[in-house]
Amino acid sequence: MTEETFQHTPVMPEEVLEWLRPECGGVFLDATVGGAGHAIRLLEAGPAVRVIGIDQDAEAIEAAKRRLASAGERVKLIRANFRDAGRPEFAAELDGLAGALMDLGVSSHQIDAQKRGFSFRPGTPLRMRMDETTQRTRSAAELLNRADVRKLGRVFRDGEERRWRALSREVVRRRKIRPFSTSDDLVAVLSAVLGRPAQEKQKARLFQALRIAVNDELAALSEGLEGIRDCLVPGGRLAVLSYHSLEDRLVKDAFRDWSADCRCPPGLPECRCRGMSLGRTLTRRPLRPSAEEVSRNPRARSARLRAWEKGAAREQPDA
Repeated sequence: MTEETFQHTPVMPEEVLEWLRPECGGVFLDATVGGAGHAIRLLEAGPAVRVIGIDQDAEAIEAAKRRLASAGERVKLIRANFRDAGRPEFAAELDGLAGALMDLGVSSHQIDAQKRGFSFRPGTPLRMRMDETTQRTRSAAELLNRADVRKLGRVFRDGEERRWRALSREVVRRRKIRPFSTSDDLVAVLSAVLGRPAQEKQKARLFQALRIAVNDELAALSEGLEGIRDCLVPGGRLAVLSYHSLEDRLVKDAFRDWSADCRCPPGLPECRCRGMSLGRTLTRRPLRPSAEEVSRNPRARSARLRAWEKGAAREQPDA
């Protein structure tokens, strides 16, 4: 694989730098380093910047290694899922972060490489694994061919498919005749349920729902947010780029929860939660890419950027 096959056009790079403030120096985490587009911009902000890049995709790590080679010891690359950030084996590596970025988008390379199975182009194998080496994760075809109708229904419903019941029943009916193996098989199900050829947007939503389930993306995001938050120094900042409403809602709710002084239900006679905020949300509404950026990079059009700052450590009041 040549470097050009894993090019990464960073989304909203100026806005990311504005909120993370790497010019102040410190260690920054790029939790989805991909082709290293954002990591390069972080390193260019100043000589006092160090970057830790993690990615579960082996091809992404190799591409980042080549593109960041000139930075030498200022860069450390780790092949891992960002959900592992809070685990003990990563504590020494990630503790004391001045800032962190989570870019949740699927890379252009992953979408364009037909063998990876992320697109709905005709003849694409139903794979969709972010980590191609693991056997713990079912491929999209295995999920469609083995999951019962209830599990399939949850996958489609959680992906905001309004016709989730009909889709799950039609998948089960068709796989008895012939197992699912390519994108054409799933597109045919969608078109049958709709009663007409599926539109691009409808295909994209269905394939996104399946990809999210294959990679357990929402649970991984929830775990990753908390783990990375705990690695930040006081005043450290976390920026998240999300690309669909499910991700953005989870990030928004997490930031709001962390920024609240009390999370107890109304009516309790006394506070039983932590009783203090963990920091503050910096972006009241998600920031969106400019029209100029979208014209240069159409895949940025759905991006939403939110940022949060960790507060100073405070002692819990005596019980």
